[in-house]
Amino acid sequence: MVAVHTAIAIVLVIALIIRVKVDPVISLVLGSLYLGLAAGVGFAGTIEAITVGFGGIMAEVGLLIGFGVLIGALLHSTGAFRRLVGLLVKSVGAGRLPYALTSLLAVVMPSIYVDVQVVLAAPVARSASPFIGRTGLPVLASALGCGIFAGYVFVIPGLAAISIAGLLDIQLGDWLLYGLVIGLVTAVVSTLLMRLLFSAGGWWDPETDEEVDEAMAEQEAADAAYLTGEAESAHEAMSRAEDEARETEKAHGVRRLPLLVLMLPILVPLLLIAFGAFAELGGWSNAFIAFLGDANMALFIGLIGAYTLSRMSAGAERTDHAMTEGFHTTGEILLITGVGGSLGAVIEATGLDSVLGDLFRADEGAPIILSILLAWFIAAVLHLAIGSVSVAAITAAGIIAPILDSLAVSPIVIGLAIASGAMFALQVNSNFFWMFKSLLGLSTKGTLKTLTLVTSVASVVSLPLVMVAALIA
Repeated sequence: MVAVHTAIAIVLVIALIIRVKVDPVISLVLGSLYLGLAAGVGFAGTIEAITVGFGGIMAEVGLLIGFGVLIGALLHSTGAFRRLVGLLVKSVGAGRLPYALTSLLAVVMPSIYVDVQVVLAAPVARSASPFIGRTGLPVLASALGCGIFAGYVFVIPGLAAISIAGLLDIQLGDWLLYGLVIGLVTAVVSTLLMRLLFSAGGWWDPETDEEVDEAMAEQEAADAAYLTGEAESAHEAMSRAEDEARETEKAHGVRRLPLLVLMLPILVPLLLIAFGAFAELGGWSNAFIAFLGDANMALFIGLIGAYTLSRMSAGAERTDHAMTEGFHTTGEILLITGVGGSLGAVIEATGLDSVLGDLFRADEGAPIILSILLAWFIAAVLHLAIGSVSVAAITAAGIIAPILDSLAVSPIVIGLAIASGAMFALQVNSNFFWMFKSLLGLSTKGTLKTLTLVTSVASVVSLPLVMVAALIA
């Protein structure tokens, strides 16, 4: 009956979110309450599971989420992301842009703050799309969506990656080594497959798959002239861009710092975490190296750097505004993340882990492959149900964590399988879906053909890569 009540709780959460339009936080708490009471956990036990689950996930990832969101907000205020992507367009050319863009978003700019990524990258994708061809928009939209979520689930400091690693007690340095490779390969291969699909013809119809307003079209023309140099001459385009930049800086008191300097708050934490991991693997780590390589400390150092650079570049007023926006977003993310952890804790309190454990305890046939497939499947189903990549990943990890010791496979492989499954088919029950649709000028049908399809493809593409990792881990 525990499995039945769990299924009912999940269906209840889905119905509340999709049919009744109830906020996911309220829906998840109601689902947790039903499951705990119906499965016999008891009144006190249910409340304890919800609160302990919330507190546990906050202890694991709370500071990481807060620091990561604030870094993203501060760098947004300096214009660092837009300048980086603009430089990329001019450097690699339109033809190679989809692969460069998806690689950049997955590896160089993996983000806890995915909303910032799509807001910054979407205008660039739309502006550059005419220079790729008739299917330029769907190709770049797919590259953007795939890059964002491949980085989000596989690459530190992506929220889902950090959450899974924390719940399964995986060293972030170890995760970084595997996640970096799988995230990059998944993003590039999935983008290539989507480009081949759109190039075949018949799949994309601009009349029904795109919704572009007049203001957006005018802005794209201006952006295209700047980013690709397609004005009357390259010299004219660059001169125009520089004149506009000077006027903006003069009006807002913004000081333009070198782009490499502005990217240090992202690069330094990644290097510190990687250095700490290699030091531990090499056996020459010490307390100070472990201190600097700790993810919380590394991201805090990044936050201090981002705050300092924002004050130098954008000024105190814009920096304070960016911090305020970051704090607002942090609270929302922390709440939904914590409640997702609560559901996982209630499921654990019901004893469902023993039921799921029986699914994982395969005889000597192919236990590793079976464990990987089941972990992937659970995360994929949860994502389809809940509509949040991070909550699906956290919940799946919470379900599987109690039975990790019974599995004949490394925890990091199970974690990577969860990450792969949690990315599957991002669709209409996700707020990101609608933001993506609006920013890229797509119809609902067009967004299903790009974002939903590419996340499904990426999830399937990454699964065999996880199996390969199982041979090494």
